[in-house]
Amino acid sequence: MLPKTRGGEFLFRDLQPEEIFTPEDLSEEHKDVARAAQEFWNGEVEPHLEAIAAGDHDAAIAALRKSAELGLTAILTPEAYGGMEMDLPAAMVVAEQVARDGSYAAWHGAHSGIGTTPLVLFGTEDQKRRYLPKLSSAEWIGAYCLSEAHAGSDALAAKTRAERDGDHYVLNGQKMWITNGGRADLFTVFAKVNGEQFTAFLVEAAWPGVSRGAEEKKMGIKGSSTCAIYFDNVRVPKENVLGEIGRGHIIAFNILNLGRLKLGPFAVGAAKQVLALSLRYARERRAFGSAIAEFGAIRHKLAEMAIRIFAAESMSWRVVGQVEALLEGFAWSEPDAANRYLKAVEEFAPECSMVKVFASEMLDYVADEGVQIHGGYGYHADYRVERAYRDSRINRIFEGTNEINRLLATGMLLKRAAKGQLDLAGAARKAAEAAMAPASADGPENARLVRQAKQIVLLLMGAAWQRYLTELDKQQEVLTGITDCMMDAFAMESVWLRAERLGGRAADTCDVFLRCAMERIGTAARAVSSACAEGDALRTQFALLRKLTRYEPVDVIAARRRIAAGVLQS
Repeated sequence: MLPKTRGGEFLFRDLQPEEIFTPEDLSEEHKDVARAAQEFWNGEVEPHLEAIAAGDHDAAIAALRKSAELGLTAILTPEAYGGMEMDLPAAMVVAEQVARDGSYAAWHGAHSGIGTTPLVLFGTEDQKRRYLPKLSSAEWIGAYCLSEAHAGSDALAAKTRAERDGDHYVLNGQKMWITNGGRADLFTVFAKVNGEQFTAFLVEAAWPGVSRGAEEKKMGIKGSSTCAIYFDNVRVPKENVLGEIGRGHIIAFNILNLGRLKLGPFAVGAAKQVLALSLRYARERRAFGSAIAEFGAIRHKLAEMAIRIFAAESMSWRVVGQVEALLEGFAWSEPDAANRYLKAVEEFAPECSMVKVFASEMLDYVADEGVQIHGGYGYHADYRVERAYRDSRINRIFEGTNEINRLLATGMLLKRAAKGQLDLAGAARKAAEAAMAPASADGPENARLVRQAKQIVLLLMGAAWQRYLTELDKQQEVLTGITDCMMDAFAMESVWLRAERLGGRAADTCDVFLRCAMERIGTAARAVSSACAEGDALRTQFALLRKLTRYEPVDVIAARRRIAAGVLQS
């Protein structure tokens, strides 16, 4: 049984390897779901990928409806409304399996995630009975209307209005960048009642006054539908208010938290596909009398791709396990079930933001190296790695830009500390005392590196708070720098704990990742420290950082060669 933890607590609480969730912990039921999703992909998506990529929306929707027949579009939806009523790991397993192509992943993810989840968590019984069965079967396609031309990351700046008129609300405005927008039947629309109260509404596409713009011309995910949605005096029955008037931000932000976590396995699934394409090409492509897979420079790339995928995967499943621990014994039939579910996800909102940032940037790295391994062919549209490269880029913008998520991850923890919900001040003092104490060689080297990475983050938080106090939220470079360090520390611990459980199978991956991550932490920490101290205080801080970032070297070239040999044999 996993321990119940709190968001951000990893910075000062050490866990044992058996106290985190990893992909190796998936049950037989989860593995059955994974096999079903993989068989669905092979039979219903793979044969139609080129048509989907070319913008054949009928082909995409036909595949989506086939997945619905298997229950893959409604994993979390209660059985009473046509869903599978399974747990969060099951939903994440499906996300990873359907992520092998960005265009189809957008259709599936937007429908089953942001197109359905708001109704599952916030809908009334009447709303659920009217709409969820149609969404579960994909008879109706769902979409989420939050962004506007001048309200993307700043969602509360929305200008779409809703005015009460008897038993209806009249909506006027437009939404931008709506995934599934061209074919959706039901929209979750955010508007301001009387221009002030941010509120969510369930709006049917067939209602008078709802219209769609032309399909956007995008860099990637070209086979997905993305367009503007217009609302011209659309009369929405008061029964279609989702949640409470003026509480739309609760829906928007909580759905984003879950979406950020789900982006972890989406990115991992896409990255594994790129790695598989790259491995196949490297085995087949010959130059100078050998397969390029034999070249050290190519093996370095393959190994680093595998290492970063392992790290993102470890982080993602760890957070899934943390959420599930708080949901132990959960059932949709229990009183206040939706609120309990939301609180469990919200508790780990900082970690969800870190998963989103790390995984999306991991995918960009893997896709870029995949193109490089393919050489000129990687730049050719006939090769799927070219499409993967373009498709990957949107993930750093989806679910809140990575810049916003970097600000949120540290900002949320500091706010919790200010409210007395998280003792970061006490932890920072202890970290400073430990850093000032004589260096100790006790314990395994990798465990020491993880511990010291977390100490660095706490030192930075303490220094930043002392320097800027209530003005810290205006120091974006400082906040994002701290998040970079914290994200790498969380990744280091996740990789190390999982590697400990796997034994020698992941030792090289752990050794290389921890040392590379510590180098990144050292660079970012020095930049943050320079903005938070000066004179003798800065020199002291730099001395502590030199001490805390020191590590015993390993032969990373040999380690990467062994990792590459392993993935080439897989």
